[in-house]
Amino acid sequence: MTHKRPFTDSLASTEAVLVDLGQKLQAERLRRNLTQSKLAHEAGISLSTLKRAEAGKTTQLDNLICILRVLGLLSRIQALIPDALPSPMLELKMGQARRKRASSASLVAEKPRADWEWGDDS
Repeated sequence: MTHKRPFTDSLASTEAVLVDLGQKLQAERLRRNLTQSKLAHEAGISLSTLKRAEAGKTTQLDNLICILRVLGLLSRIQALIPDALPSPMLELKMGQARRKRASSASLVAEKPRADWEWGDDS
């Protein structure tokens, strides 16, 4: 029995991810009732490039972007890489410094009790 790893599995090989992506591109093309020739023409890529992408072969990133644009899926690419966080210096300027780690227990001083004074040994 062959167990196919899902596209989101971090252990999936590059080849497996390409094949899965190609199958999804093909399924979306068919769902939109587009021929390979029409999609390739509208994307501005060669038919052989589209066939390679759908077959799970390597292709250039700009070709994938052209295909996704025609399929109406380009906006989903934003989910691949989150927006960059502000730099630590910018956060300080904005007064929103984020903590990176907890303080050591030995470095955290206890607040003195209000009823204690110097020289009071009781």
